[in-house]
Amino acid sequence: MRRTGIANLPLHGGHPPAWLMRRMIELSGAIAEVIIEEYGTSEFISRISDPFWFQAFSCIIGFDWHSSGTTTTTCGALKSALDPERHGILVAGGKGRTSRRTPVELEAAGKLFDLDSSHLIYSSRIAARVDGNCIQDGFSLYQHTFLVDADGEWTVVQQGLDPDGGYARRYHWLGSEVRDYLESPHSGISSDMARSEVLDMTSPLSRGARDVSVDLVCDGPAHIRRYLTGQRTLFDFNVLDMPARHEVLPVDLTERDMAVLERAYEIQPGNYEELVMLSGFGARKIRALALVADLIYGERANWKDPVKYSYAHGGKDGYPYPVDRETYDCTVEYLRSALEDAKIDGRERLRALESLERFLSMND
Repeated sequence: MRRTGIANLPLHGGHPPAWLMRRMIELSGAIAEVIIEEYGTSEFISRISDPFWFQAFSCIIGFDWHSSGTTTTTCGALKSALDPERHGILVAGGKGRTSRRTPVELEAAGKLFDLDSSHLIYSSRIAARVDGNCIQDGFSLYQHTFLVDADGEWTVVQQGLDPDGGYARRYHWLGSEVRDYLESPHSGISSDMARSEVLDMTSPLSRGARDVSVDLVCDGPAHIRRYLTGQRTLFDFNVLDMPARHEVLPVDLTERDMAVLERAYEIQPGNYEELVMLSGFGARKIRALALVADLIYGERANWKDPVKYSYAHGGKDGYPYPVDRETYDCTVEYLRSALEDAKIDGRERLRALESLERFLSMND
């Protein structure tokens, strides 16, 4: 099974020069066309959902081998290169304000491909909610790209910014692999570093905390306020000293937050997915409910970073597992053969192959 998930990348500022961007658009389109003709649109979308393949693809078309720009620029190049009527794939969203047009663009995809656009829009929105609020790793989302083909297969590529650490983190989803939006929606995770404390409400270990969170909201938010402000509770807690690992303080919930909880109580969400999708239900409320579920009811959420793999194909030092050489080689040969078959100028093909070789030498 191909791995999708997360990649951490150092932040690099600036924009690619116009001459490079033009070539990136041409080359990314040529490679995509070969793959689509040979294997179909779903295969290309599946490849984009693989963080390692995506990284190598970015290097081939000419961007920095490891910077945050590999995400935004590659997604931008694909959006310009792929014609949905010709190639059978529509690329929606993008960086910053452009990402807000995703629902409108997915409406167009529904009409063009005769698909249920409401399902696509929901998948786009909940992917953003999950990576932005349910996995609280300190990275704020600023880029959201959604690729969908005529058969309804889709992938989401998102990126978040860590303003303090100088890194960006990339999140990959593949529609056909998602069995539950709120539990292990990424079928694998790739990263060079892990945070010491991350609230991961998508972990199977957080299932109990998710259930209790829904019960707390449906029972009414008044007792939540008592638990988080140190008032006496049914357990005779006079003061609740918050554990350092949770990073939640009594002042975290504002009056506006409590108003959102009141509205949630009136709606009575039937499950955690419905709760997460409620308007205004963001990271603070999710974190506060997870804390109460732990302190009062003993249902502890998972506070470990969901990062599991140093790279999609393993780590060169054998940690956390040896490099999967067969899969690694397949990725290389797949891209190399696509380059050889692409209808591009010979000099561009040579430059791209050299870029691939440089990327491989850095990962030997």
